[in-house]
Amino acid sequence: MSLEIVILAAGKGTRMKSSQPKVLHKLAGKSLLQWAIEAALQVGAEKIHVVVGHGADQVKQAIDIPQVNWVEQREQNGTGHAVAQALPHISKDATVAVLYGDVPLISAATLQDLLNKVSDQSLALLTASLDNPNGYGRIVRNNNGDVIRIVEQKDAGAEQLTINEVNTGILAASASSFNRWLPALKSDNAQGEYYLTDTIAMAVSEGYQIAVAQPTSELEIQGVNSRVQLQELERALQLRRAQQLMEAGVTLADAGRIDIRGTLSCASDVSIDVNCVFEGNVEIAENCKIGPNCVLVDCKIEEGVEVKANSMIEDSHLAANCIIGPFARLRPGTVLAEEVRIGNFVEVKKSTFAKGSKANHLSYIGDSELGSGVNVGAGTITCNYDGVNKHQTKVGDNAFIGSNTALVAPVNVGVGATIGAGSTITGNIADGELAVARGKQRNITGWKRPTKKQP
Repeated sequence: MSLEIVILAAGKGTRMKSSQPKVLHKLAGKSLLQWAIEAALQVGAEKIHVVVGHGADQVKQAIDIPQVNWVEQREQNGTGHAVAQALPHISKDATVAVLYGDVPLISAATLQDLLNKVSDQSLALLTASLDNPNGYGRIVRNNNGDVIRIVEQKDAGAEQLTINEVNTGILAASASSFNRWLPALKSDNAQGEYYLTDTIAMAVSEGYQIAVAQPTSELEIQGVNSRVQLQELERALQLRRAQQLMEAGVTLADAGRIDIRGTLSCASDVSIDVNCVFEGNVEIAENCKIGPNCVLVDCKIEEGVEVKANSMIEDSHLAANCIIGPFARLRPGTVLAEEVRIGNFVEVKKSTFAKGSKANHLSYIGDSELGSGVNVGAGTITCNYDGVNKHQTKVGDNAFIGSNTALVAPVNVGVGATIGAGSTITGNIADGELAVARGKQRNITGWKRPTKKQP
């Protein structure tokens, strides 16, 4: 049977106190809904039916995934009613699983385990045994230990409230079964809603087996209803990621002060100081050091690189043994060869530095190609933009660019050329030439400094 997954994402999220739909709030850099969709894709869902309601247009604009089919629930009448809205879009012979847009961390492994338990005569239910089951529906079993129904907390009696096995809301069954059960749901309960959980008793009445799966971690079933819960889940997830890094041979100055908002791949003997943020896909090779308060986005860092404090690296590739920062910024398109040094308050954009070149202080290098062994003096800038188009600067091997130089692109600086400090270079410089382009100094003897007039 084909697999189709329904994700419920129609709730308003009142407790978030936000104009943004709850499912679009971010966890580790991705929206809550994006997490659920990715889990569905990982288990091979052919179609993903996302049921939206409040803020439907915002949600649709935020997610662009071909497998997603949007289904609108115009009135929020419970989980059973929400799934029923998706039924007309689901193939009659499909296996159907139900996930939630505000329960982001369900793993593909747990979901696959649940799906493996579905058959023509079984409904698969994800339950969890919690020390504190408050707020969850309770799993009611008979004397043989078989699941016979779920009782929501508001409808539970005193004895049922002592049960610590709870319903996560995540379940799976055949589409044909849901097509029988959902139209028969009733709203005679404390909430006056159509509960999806009532399908359990219906399945039992038809002689179905209720096959139970459980998650490997409570994080997988934790939902988000408030900003407090979102932050708690964020820190728990980040701590788990930090522990995985340390187990792989990475040294963290403080496991509680790292944020991974994408994928971070580290080789052994990498050292990461406090308050670093990693976004997108970041790869860090052996023996690298990342200083405090750094931001790395979609970049590859080769062996032995040191990134000093308060530096930002985005969409860049750094070869072995480079030294970056402190307070450096590498913008998209930066490629550094071995042993390049980019120092404090230096910004590099869409430029290449060959082996051993350095720009140590207060410079901007954009749209440029620098050879090996180039020295860029403090205060140097490439004037790469004429107000309409960008132009390129090329600097040959072993060139020396004096401090406070302006390179007005397009311009070529030859191999071994030297530029005097304070020059504005508008023309090409041949190999080995010295270029000086500044006003002639005049010293005026007997000059009187102005004095402040007395009132």
